[in-house]
Amino acid sequence: MRPDDQTLTESGLAPAGNARARILLLACGALAHEVLALKRLNGWDHMDMACLPARLHLYPDRIVPAVEQAVLKHRADYEEIFVVYGDCGTGGRLADKCAELGVEMMAGPHCYSFYEGNAAFAAHGENDVTAFYLTDFLVRQFDAFVWRPLGLDRHPELRDLYFGNYTRLVHQAQTDDPGLRAQAREHARRLGLDFEYRLTGYGDLATALKARD
Repeated sequence: MRPDDQTLTESGLAPAGNARARILLLACGALAHEVLALKRLNGWDHMDMACLPARLHLYPDRIVPAVEQAVLKHRADYEEIFVVYGDCGTGGRLADKCAELGVEMMAGPHCYSFYEGNAAFAAHGENDVTAFYLTDFLVRQFDAFVWRPLGLDRHPELRDLYFGNYTRLVHQAQTDDPGLRAQAREHARRLGLDFEYRLTGYGDLATALKARD
């Protein structure tokens, strides 16, 4: 069953409890749909997935303790736990904690980078310094992660204060979905930004999970 975005945002997702699984993918809820899609596409039945609430991204200081708690909770049930997070604003603390716990994690500063491919993302350099990124998940959850947390639903006049230094919104699309593209274009309009569409697919996320096949 496909988890809904509200559940992934607020509550996360416990592992399915596949008795044959030997690897647990401990993921951000914002990546759940994509991880499940890759599992289905590749027949990776030896992998379970558990998700922490996507809303943790609004509070990066809470990511490290949440990951540690989840690893300690599940590690006895799996041969390997792979942490499907980038650094995600933790200032290197998540990588340090994963090393301390003896688990591996995604390479890269955040999902925008590893979806595009870390090397390709870094190559954009200064050309993207004024870009505001949305993944497919964030396109669907724009109000929950951008509009309301910034208070723009109550004070739209703050838009230019928050986004005055941005020039364009970049939709990094994991799937070629015309409906999501239209939503992303509308979000760009609401923010007063130019719109750019990049069909990134799953990027380094697919490569990292494939290495565990």
